[in-house]
Amino acid sequence: MAIGPKRPRFYLGVLVVGFIIGGFFSALLKQFLPDSPARSFFTYSVTPKIGPMPVDLLVVSFTLGPVGLNVSILSLIGVAVAYYVARSLF
Repeated sequence: MAIGPKRPRFYLGVLVVGFIIGGFFSALLKQFLPDSPARSFFTYSVTPKIGPMPVDLLVVSFTLGPVGLNVSILSLIGVAVAYYVARSLF
């Protein structure tokens, strides 16, 4: 039997909160850690991007993008921590 809520909004909220917390910690470490292998390991990030994508609706046309998601080790740790905290609360 599965434990925890099975709502898509719950998981989306956990992902958003986790990425925000992980991004905060990544920025904090970039600022305060000296140049070292630990700093480069924890602050290394990959940014997949989508776009630009033009949208033409006959009356209005606009371009979306590029939209990217900055993923680092600390952001993945932030998602895991947010999931465990949310699971223990609900």
